[in-house]
This record gives sequence, C-alpha cells and structure tokens, in this order.
Amino acid sequence: MQAASVRSLAVLGAGQMGSGIAQVAAAQGITVLLADVSVERATAARDKLGGTLDRLVQKGKLDAGARDALLGRIEPRTIDDALRGADVVIEAVSENLELKLDLFARADRLAPEQALLASNTSSISITRLAAATRRPERVFGMHFMNPVPLMQLVELVRGLATSAATLELGRGLAERLGKVTIVSEDRPGFLVNRVLLPLVNEACFALQERIGTVEDIDQGARLGLNHPLGPLELADLIGLDTVLAIAEILQRDLGEDKYRPAPLLRNYVAAGFLGRKTGRGFYVYDGSGKKIGPNEVGS
Repeated sequence: MQAASVRSLAVLGAGQMGSGIAQVAAAQGITVLLADVSVERATAARDKLGGTLDRLVQKGKLDAGARDALLGRIEPRTIDDALRGADVVIEAVSENLELKLDLFARADRLAPEQALLASNTSSISITRLAAATRRPERVFGMHFMNPVPLMQLVELVRGLATSAATLELGRGLAERLGKVTIVSEDRPGFLVNRVLLPLVNEACFALQERIGTVEDIDQGARLGLNHPLGPLELADLIGLDTVLAIAEILQRDLGEDKYRPAPLLRNYVAAGFLGRKTGRGFYVYDGSGKKIGPNEVGS
C-alpha cells in the first residue's frame, strides 16, 4: 500500500481531535469513516464541523462547493462498520489505556488484513497498544497537534515492532494531509510532550504558589519566550484532564519526581474545570470558545 492509494480512513473518536483529523483528510479527497460510541454522536460531530465551515464560507475563506464536497466525504458510522471499510485506522479517543487497548484489539479483528492501525495518543506506549494486535508491525503513532486543521506538525511514533514500511506510509499519509513530520522513538511523552509538559506543569506550580497571576504567567511566556500561547492558555486548549493524564504517565513511567503533577492541576480536573471544552479552566470561555477572562476561582 502507498499513501496515495489510501482511499478510506476510519477515525475512531469524533471529539475535537478526531473531527479535526476527519476534516483535513476529507479536504484531501479521502473518504473518512467517522465513528464514536454511537452513529448519532458521530453525526453530531460532522454537523458541528459543518457549522465551522459555514462560518469560513461566510468570511470568504472557503468556497461553498468545497465545503459541501468535504462534508460529503465524512460518513458517520458505527465503530465496527468503520473498521471493516478502512485502509488506515486512526484511533483518537481520550488518553485511557484500557479503552485504547480494547479498540486496538477490536480493530485487529475487524479491519482488513492489510490495514494500518495508528493512534493519535500523546503519551501512551505504541508498543503496548500494538501488543493487543496480531499485526504489531503495522501499528504506529500518528500524533496530530491541536487544532489539527491549523497545526503543521504530525509526530510519528515508532513502536518496538513497527516496520520501516509502516512508518514510511504514515509519513506519506501525513504529507498528503499537508503536514510536516518528525519521528520519535516509543518513550513516555514522545518528543513534543516530553519537552512541553514540564513547562505547563511548572506554570501550574507557579500559579499555585501565587508567584504570579494566570495572566502574568501567560504574558511572560508570550512576550518573554515568544510563545504564541502562554502555558496555561495552552493547557486549556489541550484539556486539563489530558494534561494531567500525560503528566501522570511521565511520572509513573520515568520514575522522576520532576514530572509530578501540580496539586492545583489535580484540583481543577476534580472540579470539572477542564478548559475550553467545558467553558472553564484557567480561563473562562463563552459558548463559541472565546476567552472572557481568568477563572477567578476561590476569589
């Protein structure tokens, strides 16, 4: 199989990441079989994407015909139906090991023998996911950055048994989607999050210790480090539950206290302050996801 020959892509998980992957793939002429816990959830995700594309049409940034063609290539399916019809499977569910293991075992049973199985995981071992299948050489990591349509990078992750041919097909597919790739060995956090998470976690400690305000911490990173987003803004975009899950994996698998999640981060997640997706994290957001101001919790 060559990247140019991939005609159908099963995306498992119709949340923010899965919908973004579906969008960029459909824009390149690939039929996307979008699946979630129900067809209704997948249909709702496609409809939400349609609303986003409508706004681009209204702003003159997208042709109405291109919008209709793109949406027409996204087909809501059950998980089993999506797996049976896929050339490549990309799992894009939450960072839950047991859930991912179950999906990879299911994909191995149902997907065509030649299909490749990829995970969008940002921290979970590809080798461990591949071990749930009978085709570990055809399993790899394909970690997209958030938001998928805007971010250029895809981090390819090579599991212990991933073949060179599989990795090259993954690279070709990412490039077909207009992305730039880097390759990471299968280590906790891979490359991007191994570097990023200590920064975000330290920003949480700085806020917890009242060294500075939410706005001061983020302004310092934007203007002092030339980052487009401050670490707390970025955490809200990623989702604080996801940040916590990655930090816990880093601490557990690397065994170093420097990765210990800040208690404040744990408390925000326990309170349901997960960032943009819940309307409240380190900042408060309106219904469209626009930042209103800092979350004055406890004040």
